[in-house]
Amino acid sequence: MSPEEISQRLELLRLEHRDLDAAIIALADATIPDQLQLARMKKRKLRLRDEIAWCEDQIIPDIIA
Repeated sequence: MSPEEISQRLELLRLEHRDLDAAIIALADATIPDQLQLARMKKRKLRLRDEIAWCEDQIIPDIIA
């Protein structure tokens, strides 16, 4: 993957992460929140965070101090 492709992927992941966060908040505020759906959404959000971290690591070069 080129740095440009990683940057584009990173933006899409960040957008999906924000959207998922809003959906989690909305679902949690429901009168009777679906706990199973909430757990699945939170798990997906964690996977997105991990992929975002991987993309950021690919863009930022390692500097040996």
